[in-house]
Amino acid sequence: MASAAKPLTLDRHPPGLTVLFLTEMWERFSFYSMLAMFTLYLKASPEDGGFGWSKEDATRLYANYMMFVYASPLIGGFIADRGLGYRRSVMIGGFFFMAGHALLSFRDVTAVYAALACLVVGNGFFKPNVSAMVGNLYPEGSPLKERAYSIFYMGINVGAFLAPIVMEVVKGRFGFHVAFAVAAFGMVISVMTLWSFWGYVEDKQPHKAAAASVPDTVPEWKRVAGLIVIYCVAIVFWMVFHQNGSTLTYWADENTGWKESWGFNVTGIIANSINGGWVILLTFPLIWFWGLLQRYGMEPGTPAKMCIGMVLTAASFLLLYQAALVGEGIATDDQKYVFKVSPWWLIAAYGIGTAGELCLSPMGLALVAKVAPERLRGIMMGGWFVATAIGNKLTMIGVYWEYWLHSTFFLLMAGLSLGMAFVLLLLLYPLREALTPPAAPAPALPVDAGPSAGIKAPSPEGYTPPSPHQEGGRP
Repeated sequence: MASAAKPLTLDRHPPGLTVLFLTEMWERFSFYSMLAMFTLYLKASPEDGGFGWSKEDATRLYANYMMFVYASPLIGGFIADRGLGYRRSVMIGGFFFMAGHALLSFRDVTAVYAALACLVVGNGFFKPNVSAMVGNLYPEGSPLKERAYSIFYMGINVGAFLAPIVMEVVKGRFGFHVAFAVAAFGMVISVMTLWSFWGYVEDKQPHKAAAASVPDTVPEWKRVAGLIVIYCVAIVFWMVFHQNGSTLTYWADENTGWKESWGFNVTGIIANSINGGWVILLTFPLIWFWGLLQRYGMEPGTPAKMCIGMVLTAASFLLLYQAALVGEGIATDDQKYVFKVSPWWLIAAYGIGTAGELCLSPMGLALVAKVAPERLRGIMMGGWFVATAIGNKLTMIGVYWEYWLHSTFFLLMAGLSLGMAFVLLLLLYPLREALTPPAAPAPALPVDAGPSAGIKAPSPEGYTPPSPHQEGGRP
């Protein structure tokens, strides 16, 4: 099969990109199938196939799982780099994924914990290495590499979009356990795709990294301090954004009037597809918008984009705050959580929040890679994953969902996001100084060169399209 692979060129994407696109799409289908159902499964009554847990207990387990699943790529990537290799790592991860989803198809608490352990290990081996394989398909300097990551990112979100819709149908007809088995089958397709067409993506040595983007004239302490601020932003962002698997799922399940507004009834499972759908709709228009600003020299720098992202995140929760006020206004005093509002509140809030995600999340890891001091790059890259894991652990704030008014909870999420946006705004200038490389001086004109000599000025900082390991936080 290896002979079927075509040599790399600079004018077309290699066929290996299609293989990795489909591999990642089915893996993310599997991953987000589980995530869409998990908290609802835990709190479902035994008659409905669940365990009857409280929302507080379900949210706590969800938060711990998300913390470990986001931290695991640190270890999986390290092991692959130290000799295991990409192919073996991805295959091992795939088999752990299949085992985890298969275990969830059995109604047993011990099986649930064993399944989560398998999924964490599987994600650690699979996720960072399949992402690295995309970059290794292209020679250094290829103009197609960034576009390839955008295409790959679309595979992630196609899987994330389809998974809750399929799970809504399967769970509705056959129950949770058959739905988890279908998620395992998605992982089978992912592994078989990679296995069957491995010749197009066989292990390639990564190209030598380019020199550090930020020259030594920027002191290391400034760069490190700037990245620590970015880590703090990431912690708050993921804590707020990943309420989608817990409190926002409860809101969609219990407080969103699907049948009252649209004439058919669904559960909160399907609401998990809204974010993926918005990513598919908004990614390329946003890339076009940043490119338009760049042509006019008006594109904001990375810290400014992240500030915009936090403002939009706050705006999405302020919209939900208003929706909760509407619902609480029609609820009785003794049943303050029993109300339903239009689905358009949730859909619009996800649209605004997704725009914030695309302004913030894709920038983080790329920024760390660009500005971290070379001797500290591994530690600083690890710091980004640790910050992401901490943020996901802090989604446990959702345990207060049943103790506070929903409007109060949403207002707190908006306030935290807005507070971090304000911090970024105050630090915008020092962050720009610490994290943005100064423009390289233009080369001197040859003696015989006139004004028409073609000297290309350094381009302003451009938009980095989302990559799979930056995926709107999608691991």
